Formats: sequence, structure tokens, C-alpha cells
Amino acid sequence: MSTEENPAAAPRSLAEALRGRDDAALAALLRSRPDLITPVPTDLTQLATRAGTRASVVRALERLDRFALQTAQALAVAADPASYGELLGLLAGDDGDPAVSAALPHALATLREQALVWGGDDRLRLVRTARELLSPSPQHPSPTGLGPTVREATAGMSPGRIQEIVATAGLPSTHDSVSAVTALTTLFGDPERMSALLDEAPAESVEVLERLVWGPPYGQVTADPAARLRWLLDRGLLLPTAPGTVVLPREVALRLRAGRAHRTPEPLPPPVEAAATHRPQVVDATAAGQAYTALATVEELLKDWDEGGPAVLRAGGLSVRDLKRTAAALDTTEPVAAFWVELAYAAGLLASDGEADERYAATPAYDGWRELPAAERWALLVTAWLTATRTAGLIGGRDAKDRTLSALGPGLDRSAAPEVRHRVLTLLAALPEGAAPSHDAVLARLHWERPLRGGGRSTAGPDTSATEDRRGEDLRARIARWTLSEAEMLGITGRGALSAHGRALIGAPAPEPRNPAQEPTGPGDKLPVHHLPHHRPALPPPALSPTQQSTATAAAARLLAPLLPEPLDHVLLQADLTAVAPGPLQRPLADMLGVLADVESKGGATVYRFTPGSVRRALDSGQAASDLHAFLAAHSRTPVPQPLAYLIDDVARRHGHLRVGAASAYVRCDDDAVLNEILADRRAAGLGLRRLAPTVLAATADPAGLLEGLRAMGFAPAAESAEGDVLIARADARRTPPRTPPAPVPDGPPVPDDTLLTAAVRAVRAGDLAATTPRRTSAGDPAGPGELPRTTAAETLATMQAAVLTGEALWIGYVNAEGGASQRVIAPVRVEGGFVTAYDHTADEVRTYPLHRITGVAELAEDEG
Repeated sequence: MSTEENPAAAPRSLAEALRGRDDAALAALLRSRPDLITPVPTDLTQLATRAGTRASVVRALERLDRFALQTAQALAVAADPASYGELLGLLAGDDGDPAVSAALPHALATLREQALVWGGDDRLRLVRTARELLSPSPQHPSPTGLGPTVREATAGMSPGRIQEIVATAGLPSTHDSVSAVTALTTLFGDPERMSALLDEAPAESVEVLERLVWGPPYGQVTADPAARLRWLLDRGLLLPTAPGTVVLPREVALRLRAGRAHRTPEPLPPPVEAAATHRPQVVDATAAGQAYTALATVEELLKDWDEGGPAVLRAGGLSVRDLKRTAAALDTTEPVAAFWVELAYAAGLLASDGEADERYAATPAYDGWRELPAAERWALLVTAWLTATRTAGLIGGRDAKDRTLSALGPGLDRSAAPEVRHRVLTLLAALPEGAAPSHDAVLARLHWERPLRGGGRSTAGPDTSATEDRRGEDLRARIARWTLSEAEMLGITGRGALSAHGRALIGAPAPEPRNPAQEPTGPGDKLPVHHLPHHRPALPPPALSPTQQSTATAAAARLLAPLLPEPLDHVLLQADLTAVAPGPLQRPLADMLGVLADVESKGGATVYRFTPGSVRRALDSGQAASDLHAFLAAHSRTPVPQPLAYLIDDVARRHGHLRVGAASAYVRCDDDAVLNEILADRRAAGLGLRRLAPTVLAATADPAGLLEGLRAMGFAPAAESAEGDVLIARADARRTPPRTPPAPVPDGPPVPDDTLLTAAVRAVRAGDLAATTPRRTSAGDPAGPGELPRTTAAETLATMQAAVLTGEALWIGYVNAEGGASQRVIAPVRVEGGFVTAYDHTADEVRTYPLHRITGVAELAEDEG
């Protein structure tokens, strides 16, 4: 039976409305608003109270889509309570809108499920806090652009002035202001009488109304208003609210708007269109190439920091100079370099070492990551990117205290980032294979789904559905733009379209095969517009659970693996002292070649150049000249050029000819002519050299400085130990202690799982049963509704023992070991040893309670026993 057929059954409060829900509906509420479950409410009254708090209501409003929010805004300017027909009129207007009529039931159901609206269709009530947030006020204009009602605007007006307005409007005078305001309100709400009144208005007065009708409804007037304004003021079409300020009453505005609360209702989400199409094979190949480039870039970054990266700023993060140096090393821009640095940090591959001279370096996890197959290394990176709340796009901006946000520094977490990334990829997955959407279409769709998120507009700000806040894009829009570019760099998308492994990454099903007759014939052709059903906008799918994400990531890696290029075991040596790697190299070959030569250019093929310095670097690492000749001969598809062989032999012949040790430092050489040359060189003045013997020079510089100074002069010295042996100068890879990746900052309380929801609903029902069960009252029982019963220990024991004999149920108050108080309905079975064993009706199980923790006991009313 509906509430219209049985008005007595209509709920009188939100708590009563929640009490009428079944367990599935309560679980849906707690799932959609997880802040209500922390901690679990003791009963439904407490749940309703918590659902009406400002912080919780604001959070719920922020998660509404555009039309659901417009519905709530319309209810905020409607009568309280309002009927479904009145609400439909405010949204669809006098002429009606079929799309609005079809979408309104779902929007209203969403508001009811979120506990923002309660009551039957004949008595719809917006939660008080939501009405306060969305209702018009001079400080916070309504998003609808409507002003106060006639009754609100005339609250401070003198009775005489109200009677003058009524008379000028052609209405009969009344004996009191209340009836006069009612008559004026009725006039403004009558279409025919309002039309007749406006037909008499001067054209200039009508222009004033047209400027105010869609908001803001306030205007400024002088002490002596012009004739066009005086005509409106005399008839109450404009009402004074303060000296020099007038307002267009809500009833007048609605008549001028043909009954619509919003200029442009948006019952349907904007379609996401395909701006370009490509063959799926091209998309997958392009994405795979980008994925391999991403892996190479991260490796190059950490290799550059292998011996210890930049220093950590005192406030945390990377300095601007170090970021520029990193960008130059990666041959990219600073924003892109910041993205790769943050990605490696999010994946747990780099961190600060925690030393006194704190620096960034690779973590031990990096060594294990390098040994994984390429597809699995990519999977680890993209999984970290999907779930990270650190947002690299913010780097270079300013925080709330006007401090610059630096890479790897604090203040970069944005809890909305994972949700936006997942949603953007889901929208791409909804298009056919090979379809690349328009960026603006994706942003418009996201803005419709969450119009209040990201700081673009306040909850009670003016309606700007048609234009974006030009002070800057909201955060969600910026994150969406960054997501589209970052997904391309990571190889999740190719040419703007989602790849096959990108679809698998978010658990999206494979798209249906397209009709060949509808296949685009060229890159400029557009696919049919993709949109949701007209009768009910679909909700965004939830993000995957950790287990589901792990399965999806493994599937994506399997799809990507065959598309990645196979590493090569050879290079092409050329006579100009260069080597060309026609593709990615196997790791041992790439590592050795990186020591023996310098990278000159990168791209589809990498060009390495051999120099005296690079060859000396290989010799310093412990390689002999014969080892280098054998290595090049084994890995070159072309003969080793003679100039390269000569270069290796020449550097090897001079390598170690000079010996440097600690004297503070010394130089010794069997050829005293070489030492004479060094002493005669003016560049050696800073080394503090002096001859100790024909073949020995002493220096004030330390051994490392002496080595660098001699090498800068063109010599090739070798370091030696105290025993006179040549030291192998091999750079040690610097690693931090074991580090865990940065934990994402959650976007509010986590969504509860099914087990927690079931337990929470059960606990709330139990507490509500105890709180609402009628009990017998007595003069000695001062407990009121919702309060715990209070009885003495003797009375409690006697009542318990009597209930064991009679089998009656009792109402008790109980305080647990943590101090939490609750009310329970129990049927005592046994009382002994200071404990009572009873069947707990609220928990639906047998439990044992210490008697000293029971605050009191009362018998249930006979009709409820």
C-alpha cells in the first residue's frame, strides 16, 4: 500500500524512512556513503543524524551527477514538502520535456538511496542540511539563479507598504500582512493573471525583468528609482531587500521561466564521440612501442642516478636545478621528466637513502624489477600509476601557502586521481576498437558525472552549467587531461585510442565486432556517437578490487608481451668510431656497451660513439684491451673497424702509465720526461706538485682530485694501492635501504566490503530493535527514550533470575570493555558466577554477559514480550 493510499504510513522523519528500508537498501546506503559506517551507528536514529551532518551531506552532494544535483537544487527551491508533480514541473517546465520526465525517476531514486531525500511521492523532503546548502541566500546564491520567495522577501516590510503593493497589483486589500502576502503569491503563481499583469508593463520594465530572470536575481537601485523600476516595485514584481538593493521574487521568476528552475536541464550525459579512428593493429603496435620506450626511460633515469642521485631538499623533494639536469639527461621536457621521476617513486623503484647527506637513489626493488620480462615490468609501472594519488602534473604550481610544489616533494597527493584515471580509461573502453575520442568530449562527460568535485564550483554557487569557471579548470578536468597524455606515454593508449592491453588493464570486456558496412573508410571519418540509454543514465563502474586488478594486470601483460620487440644480441660497428644498435639490446650487451661507449642519439636505432674517455672508462672497470677486442668481435655483425682497434690499443698502452697514491698524493712514472711535462704545464699549478725523485712527484691534492686534474690535462693515470697494485675504479651502484612505495591517500573512508556491510546492517538493526522496543515503566525507572535503563545490582540479579524461570525477554543496557554503551533485548537462560547466559534477540545468537557491565534491566511491554 502506498503512502498516498495510507497517509498514516508516511514516515515522519528520515530515521523512520530508513527504518522502512530492507537490509539490501541499507547496505546500498552504507556502500554509497561509507563515511556513515565509521564507526558503525548504534541504531537507525543515529544513522539518520549522521547522514544529516554538514560534512556528510556535502560529500554526498559532490558525488551526484549533473541531473541528480539539478533535481536536489529544484527541491531546495520547492515547497517543503513537495509533490512529485511539482518537482517535475520545476525541471521539465510548463511545456514538459520527455527526456526530463524519463530521467527524473532514476535521479529521485538516487537521492533517496543516498538518504538526501525521504518521503513518498506526495511528500518529498530534502534533508535539512542539503536544503540549507542549496537554498537561495544573499551570501550564497542558488545554483538555479532564483531568489527568495515573496514571503521571505517581505518579512521585514511594513504592513502599510505591503497593502500598497497589493492594491497597485489590482488585488483587494486584506486585514493582515499574512493574507496580503498569500494573495500576492497566488497572483504571481497564476499564469493567466500574471500574463495580464505583464501585458500592462512598459517595455523598459520587461527588459529589467529579462536581465534578472535567470540570475543573479539581485539588482541595485538609487534612492529615487527610474519610472521603469518604480512600476515593478509598486506591483511587487521587484521587492527591496536592503537599502539600494532589490530582488526578483522566486514566484515571479518561475512564471517568466515557464516554470523551469534551470535554464538548461541536463537529464542525459553528454555523448563521448570518436574524433578519429585507426586500425586496431596500428593502435596496439603504437601503444607497444610507447610501452617499451617507457621502460627504457625509467631504466635510463635510474641508471643516471645509479651512483647516487640528486640531494633531497630540506623541505623534501627535488630542486629545480636537479629536475632540469634530469630532463636534459632524458632528452625531454621538465614536466615529462617530473612524471617519470614520480612514476618510479610510486612504483617503489627509487627513494631517499635516509643518510645524513640525504640523496635519492634506486631501491633494492629496482634490481629485481630489471630482471623481470619486459611486459611484467610494464605491468608494475602502470599498476602503480593507476592507483597513485601523487599527481605529477601539479609540479611547478603553488600550494595553499604559496610554496612551489617540487617533484618528489610533499603536497602532491590528490585523492581523486585514481578515480579519474580509471573513469577516463573506462570511457575510452566504451568506444569501438581503434576509436580515439575528443578530449573535450571526455572532459564534458566527466564534468556531468561529478559537477561539484575538484574545486571548480562551490556547492551553493551560481549555475554555470553552460560555461566553465574561467578562473581555471577544476582539478578533475586537469587530472583527466594529464591522464590522457600519461596513458599515451605509458603505452596504454596508442594514437589516442585504448589498446587491447589497455582494455584488459581495467578489466573492460572486449568490444563487439563492428559491422563492416559501418567501418570508417579514412582517418577523418567519425564513428557513430556513443551514448547511454535515454531512460536511465548509467553509473560509472567501480574501480577493481586489488585481487581483480592483479588478474587484469596479468592479462594485460600477456596481451602486450607478443607486441614488444625482441632484444638483439648484436650491433653494427662503423668506421667513424660509432656503433648502431638497430633495436633494443640484450641487457648484458647494453650494459657493457654503455660502459665502453657514449650514447650519441636515441630513437628507433641507438647510436653509440667510442672516445678515449669511454675506452678508458672500460679499462678502469677492470677490462683488458684483449677483452674489449673479443667483445666487439663477438657482438658486431660487421668487422671491427681498424680506427676503433687502434683507439683501444692506444688508450690501453697509456692506461696506468702514471700511478697516483696517497702522500697526501703522489705521482710516479718511469719516464721522467713525462713528469717534466706535467710540472711545466700551467694547468698543474692547483695540484701543488713537487718532485721528490726523478720518477716521483708529490702533491697537496688528494688522490681523487689528482686523478681528475691529470685526466683534464690529457693524461691517463691509474690509481694504485699502498702495495703498489693498480686499483680497479669500478663505480658501485648505490642503493637505498629497503623502502615501501608511497601509500595512496584515500578519497575519504574506504568502501566497505560485503562482509562488513552485512555485519554493520545487522548491528544497526539490533541497536534499533533495542532502542525502539516498548518496555514496562515504573516510578523507579527514570530512563527516558533512547537512554539506558538504570537499576541496582540486586534488582538486576532478581529480575534476571525471575526471567530464567518465566522465559520472558528483558531489555538491558550494556557497557562493553571499551566503554561503548548499547541496548539489547535478551532472553536469560542461566545466571551463575556473576554472568548471565541469554539468547540475544538483537544479535540473533546466544551470548554471555558479565552482570557488573549491565547498567540496568526492564521488562518488555506485554504486547511485545
